[in-house]
Formats: sequence, C-alpha cells, structure tokens
Amino acid sequence: MEAGRPRPTGRARRPSSNYARDVLSGSSSFMSIAENLLRLRERIDAAARRAGRPSEDVALMAVSKTFPAERIREAYDAGLRLFGENRVQEFAGKIDTLRDLHNAEWHLIGHLQTNKAAKAVELFAAVDSVDSLRLAQKLNAAAQQFRKKITVLIEINVGGEAAKSGVAPDSQELKELLLAATKFEHLAFRGLMTVPPFTEDPQQARPYFRKLRELRDRIGARRLPAVDMHALSMGMSHDFEIAIEEGSTCVRVGTAIFGERAKA
Repeated sequence: MEAGRPRPTGRARRPSSNYARDVLSGSSSFMSIAENLLRLRERIDAAARRAGRPSEDVALMAVSKTFPAERIREAYDAGLRLFGENRVQEFAGKIDTLRDLHNAEWHLIGHLQTNKAAKAVELFAAVDSVDSLRLAQKLNAAAQQFRKKITVLIEINVGGEAAKSGVAPDSQELKELLLAATKFEHLAFRGLMTVPPFTEDPQQARPYFRKLRELRDRIGARRLPAVDMHALSMGMSHDFEIAIEEGSTCVRVGTAIFGERAKA
C-alpha cells in the first residue's frame, strides 16, 4: 500500500460539484460493489491526474465496519484486497468466515484502547491509529508475544478536535513517540493518518490534508531511525478526491463502495 512521496503540482482543479451528491445520495446502495468500484476508480484516476500523479500511488482501502462478511467477500471478489475495520470486537466476530480470503490485508483504523492491544495484534496486520506512546508500548509487547511485526501509522488530530483521538501535530507526545520508535522492534512505523473535521464542502478539508502532508515531509526530512514516512492515509468517501490532490497514498472508502450503512 505504500508509495513514494507524491506532491501536488500546480493548483488542483475543483472536482465536479455533483460528486458528493453521487456518493452520499445513496445511489451506490442500488449498484453492485463491482459497479461502485468501477466508478470509484475512475474518480481516483481523475483526481490523481489533476495532481500530476500516477493513480497507482494511491491505495484504496475498503472500510468494512458494520458490513457483514458476505459484503466483504463480494468486495474481495471484485478485486479489493485492503480492508479497514474500526472495532476489534466487531471484526473478531467476522474473521472466522473470512480466513479463506487469501492475500486480504486487514487494518485497524479506529481508536484502540490499550486493553485491546493484544487482540488487535492477533487479528490485524496493521494498526493505522496509534495515538500514544503507551499504546505503542502495548502493541509492541503483544506483537512480541505473537512473534510478529505489525505495521503502524501515527494518527494525527489535525483539527485539534477534543472529541477525536490522535496526537497533536506539535505535541510532546508525538516527539516522544517518534524518538521511541527504535525501542519497538515489533512495530514498523510507516507514516501518518488523519480524519479532518467534517464539513459539507470537501474543499474545506484541503488545508487539513495539506497540513498532514507538510508534517509528514518535515518528519521524513529528519531521517529518524526506525521511522518511515512514506504512507499518508487520508480521505474518505466524501473528500477522497481532495485528499489525493494533496498527496494521500491511501484513501479509506466505505459508503462509495458498499452503499449507505443501515441506520442504528
């Protein structure tokens, strides 16, 4: 899923004004996952062209939280191999029926409590939401027990929202986490992840995506031992095109692939 360090070239063109309507109107619910993927990949290609980037630089992660195993299997059959889940317990209830999906890669993208670190290491190949030094310590200890090495991304709270997890871009916590990476022999630090403040207009997410890319570049320029900053996970169903224009190497998409989630 990792790519080099793409940079936008020139001023990106605003996407068509009807793209959010197409995704969020629920129309994808009435199309097959394969059809949704075809439309989605066309939009990814177009966004990458606007930024002067090859679309191969952008990995597509299917966010399968709340969707049943049969829908995940349909996405796999349509060609998807990268999946993101938000909750350890929910995925634990699905995995037994999905173990035959060879080469499927399961990432935890939701907030992880330290007391669930061991179970997360057991189930997932990667945790894309590391937001504290203590969590990194717990993950490393669990990975050592399981005799495996897991990929991790550091979650950054770019909007400074109290209700969201993630470390602040200029925090001491982030500095300590980066400097401690050499102590975590069972974790592979590969980049950053963020969820920007939600706005109806995806263009308003652009400054937050740009802020994460610039932070990634500054960290990468330091060439810290045991810290690789190639991955930049940002962009979801309503704003992934803007994220790609700002350098995302992985977009996390649920609604535009699987359709609207059932209301609780």
